[in-house]
Amino acid sequence: MTGLPRMMIEPLVRAALREDLGQAGDITTEAVVPPEAFAEAALVARQPGVIAGLDLAKLSFELIDPAIETGIERPDGSGVEAGETIATVRGLARGILMAERTALNFLCHLSGIATATAAMVKAAAGHKARIVSTRKTLPGLRGLEKYAVRMGGGANHRFGLYDAVLIKDNHIAIAGSVAEALRRARENNGHMVKIEVEVESLAQLKEALAFGADAILLDNMDPNGLAEAVALVGGRALTEASGGVRLDNVAAIAATGVDLISVGRLTHSAPALDIGLDFRTG
Repeated sequence: MTGLPRMMIEPLVRAALREDLGQAGDITTEAVVPPEAFAEAALVARQPGVIAGLDLAKLSFELIDPAIETGIERPDGSGVEAGETIATVRGLARGILMAERTALNFLCHLSGIATATAAMVKAAAGHKARIVSTRKTLPGLRGLEKYAVRMGGGANHRFGLYDAVLIKDNHIAIAGSVAEALRRARENNGHMVKIEVEVESLAQLKEALAFGADAILLDNMDPNGLAEAVALVGGRALTEASGGVRLDNVAAIAATGVDLISVGRLTHSAPALDIGLDFRTG
């Protein structure tokens, strides 16, 4: 997956620009910068990382002034070092300044997610486990944030409540048992819908396997418990480790043989990558 469909991102970029410009526009730029002033600028990484979100940055400038030219030097998914130019921008200075913060907000946020994901993927390297994102995303930005995870080398869990069944502890509590929750899920969904169930013990795991779950979410188990659970599953279902995953323990979790490691912090807590817009003079 490279690039984001304009139909998907344009409403988000337009909303962000409207939020910033409000009813009066950029009163600072319009007061200080002559309308005919031309400028060249560069989007520059201030720290090492992985880039994601250039389509949104480019569109931010384009929606303000279609004549602004953006040249991509390090596309999404690229690793960059501090001081490296990611893209160049050329056009009327007013338009560049009006779009600057919106462009950087998207680019820094999504690049931060891609960077955090890449670090997690690197730490788990050498094992089969894939690092996957969750639904712990900022409202309205889930598609963008899951895209950024992919740019960092990770993969995506379900996108919403609509594309897969995930039976969690509260569902089990209401249904009365793992088996009953699985029975209801099978009965009320078509054959194309995958069903995953969260378990907290080996007893629940055995119950889930007996009723043919497609995937098992092993919740908050330590590496020893995960290894035991993976051995018990024996390839009959996908295994997913979840809960308490950090950069310093993801290698040990991956070494247990799980298929997936889901990490909420990739989207809800990743720090923004520091990227700036530097105007070129002289």
